[in-house]
Amino acid sequence: MRKKILLLGSGELGKEFVIAAQRLGQYVIAVDSYPDAPAMQVAHGFEVINMLDGASLDEIVAKHQPDIIVPEIEAIRTERFYAYEEQGIQVVPSAKAANYTMNRKAIRDLAAKELGIKTARYTYASSAEALQAAVNDIGIPCVVKPLMSSSGKGQSYIKSEADILPAWEAAAAKGRGDYGEVIVEAFVQFDLEITLLTVTQKGGETIYCAPIGHRQERGDYQESWQPVPIPASQLAEAHEMARKVTAALTGEGLWGVEFFLGKDGVYFSELSPRPHDTGMVTLAGTQNFNEFELHLRAILGLPIPAIEQLKAGASAVVLASEEGNEPNYKGLDVAASFPQTDFRIFGKPTTRPYRRMAVGLAYGELGTSLEDLRNRAKQVADSIMVLHNN
Repeated sequence: MRKKILLLGSGELGKEFVIAAQRLGQYVIAVDSYPDAPAMQVAHGFEVINMLDGASLDEIVAKHQPDIIVPEIEAIRTERFYAYEEQGIQVVPSAKAANYTMNRKAIRDLAAKELGIKTARYTYASSAEALQAAVNDIGIPCVVKPLMSSSGKGQSYIKSEADILPAWEAAAAKGRGDYGEVIVEAFVQFDLEITLLTVTQKGGETIYCAPIGHRQERGDYQESWQPVPIPASQLAEAHEMARKVTAALTGEGLWGVEFFLGKDGVYFSELSPRPHDTGMVTLAGTQNFNEFELHLRAILGLPIPAIEQLKAGASAVVLASEEGNEPNYKGLDVAASFPQTDFRIFGKPTTRPYRRMAVGLAYGELGTSLEDLRNRAKQVADSIMVLHNN
């Protein structure tokens, strides 16, 4: 039962996945584009390569002969995954899922056009001039995103004509991969954004975690809380949308499926075929298994009889403010003084403005005020100061 896992992407989510894998006796090689990435610090071995270079990717797969490949980021030559599957390697959740979801165009067209799932109106643009026409078609306000990016990088909110050219330049500069195209989405008037962590199992039922509410800035998550109360009808609608899209993509694992909840219903937004940043709230002990443990168990084919909601919880991020190397941290004694709280320092070797460096966590009995939980998580996060060495 000991599998060799090649983890492609070694950030904070990958680090927690490796810890879960170590606890169940698995062997992990962590891969990223820079040395000393968080997951490398706890893995059995590591590789530093450009995962957008197909030849380099082929080389490390041939070198390590893994049983399982687990992608953790978007910037990978995912089309190579089909060949790895043909070699008998398990790709998580599947080569199709990884290939589709690394590209916003593929996943959005699958959801909206093939499966008939409700999404915001959208179109694409492959030049600054085409973006101008696309914005005129979709209408202002709207959102512009690179086809491949993570943590909100390269995303822009168009509030006026003056925002269009800067949006194109931001997407071109900060998008990942070599896609010279963006997606333009109509702005949805929503009351709440949620993440529905969805687990597909080998030979078992698709199961769901309690919904997670979250708040974003600059397209990136700032805080999350679980469970968020939503109408039963909307929850059932979100369950069915998540079931449809994960079934179409195939494979086993945990997926982060994002939705907008508005007065006119539930809108599918995005999907990640792996643990989700907003799901770090599960590190507060809100469930019998956190999202990383669920991902691992599904990958290994271990049955998950049920996901139990044990507590209510909240998370809030700690951000860097400037560029630097080998950061240190101040205020951990203060952060540790709040009752029913915890925190995680990710161990990233470098900083840059708005880079996520740590997370504050708070928990309480089910029924605890979400406002209180969010305030406590924020107090923990605000107590931690990132010291930048330039």
